[in-house]
Amino acid sequence: MPGRRHRRVGFRAALLTGFVTTLITAGAVGPVAAAGTGTPVGSGAGTTPATARSEARVTTAVLDLDHPDGKPQVWGKDVPYDTASIIKVDILATLLLQAQDAGRGLTRQERTRAEAMIEHSDNDAATALWRQIGLAPGLEAVNKRLGLSSTVGGAGGTWGLTRTTATDQIRLLRAVFTDGGTSSASEPTLTTTSRNYIRTLMTRIAAGQSWGVSAASDSGWALKNGWLQRSTTGLWDINSVGQVTSGTHHYLVAVLSDGNASMPGGIAAVERAARAAVSSARAAG
Repeated sequence: MPGRRHRRVGFRAALLTGFVTTLITAGAVGPVAAAGTGTPVGSGAGTTPATARSEARVTTAVLDLDHPDGKPQVWGKDVPYDTASIIKVDILATLLLQAQDAGRGLTRQERTRAEAMIEHSDNDAATALWRQIGLAPGLEAVNKRLGLSSTVGGAGGTWGLTRTTATDQIRLLRAVFTDGGTSSASEPTLTTTSRNYIRTLMTRIAAGQSWGVSAASDSGWALKNGWLQRSTTGLWDINSVGQVTSGTHHYLVAVLSDGNASMPGGIAAVERAARAAVSSARAAG
């Protein structure tokens, strides 16, 4: 039946949107499925080898924005993980700060790409903006200004292989969700207009991509997720970052994980970690 077929293809395409197509050029993780098509690129894409074993690890960082000490709590080892598509928030923040430096707003094309990149996790849009910001050097220059100290951009076009830590993601989220950001006094922060733009896009995540840290919210949330299956092992990187509201407090939450046996299992683990961390922070607050 045509209707059922289109629904199946649409769901599969949505599921694969977070894959990083440019990883193929790196040779670091092997072939992956092409974004939004469901079409395997190279052998074994989208399958889990029978010999693969889950070696999952999860790190969670939470910052209570309404707590006076302003220090994040961390569960797990705060070590680098591959970002997959959560890097798209950093790409947009970099683009906006570069535009601010130039004394201009975003062009219509830049806005179209930014909205597709965040709301639908569009990889082609991310690749175009990654190149525009100057690849890893451009990203890292802005990250230094925003206070990120442990994030290393992916080589060449492989933005999804950027390495980051949970605490660095909290620093990035602070730059987006707080007035002062994390920049030094001598460096300009993202303007209110820029911050509001990123926040708004993070509340418009496409249906099917709004899982993750939102599980810890009892009202509003804003987020970006990343998911990537490694064809060499069949295991999954599953990440989620954003702001959630629980009770009367607002929390910045970053959950990074890898070695998950499946995407649904990784999502469940990330959501459990987010709920537990916010619950603990809420009790402490």
